[in-house]
This record gives sequence, structure tokens and C-alpha cells, in this order.
Amino acid sequence: MSWEYLGYIASALLVASLTMTDVVKLRWYNLFGCIAFTIYGLAIGAVPVAFTNGLLAFVNAYHIIKLYRNKQPEPKKD
Repeated sequence: MSWEYLGYIASALLVASLTMTDVVKLRWYNLFGCIAFTIYGLAIGAVPVAFTNGLLAFVNAYHIIKLYRNKQPEPKKD
């Protein structure tokens, strides 16, 4: 597999994340896109790409954890 394809997949995930209206979905898509870009950056030797997206992956993971911890229970339906 050409590493270029991974770059396209990562780009598609990041673009898709920005179309989400649900913040949780946005964070998950963005997290996977950042992880893919981190791997891509390491594979092609682009340290700034890998470093920046690695940090952004941690930021997304932090916010995902925070969102799940603060999630209010849904009211029971009768």
C-alpha cells in the first residue's frame, strides 16, 4: 500500500469530522483522522505532521473522555 492513500484516508476522516453536528461523533472521527495522519507522518518522515497530529489525537481523546464522564443520563421512556 502506498502511504499516500493513508494520507487521503486521514484527510477524508478530518473533513468528515467537520460535517458532524454531534460533538461526540466529531471528536471520534477527528481522533481517527489524527491517528491516521500521525502514522502517515511517521511513515513518510514528516515529523511536524506526526507530532502535531499526535498531540491533536491526545486532545481529542481527552475531550472524548470528558464528554462521556459528563454525559447526563437520558430520561426513562414509559
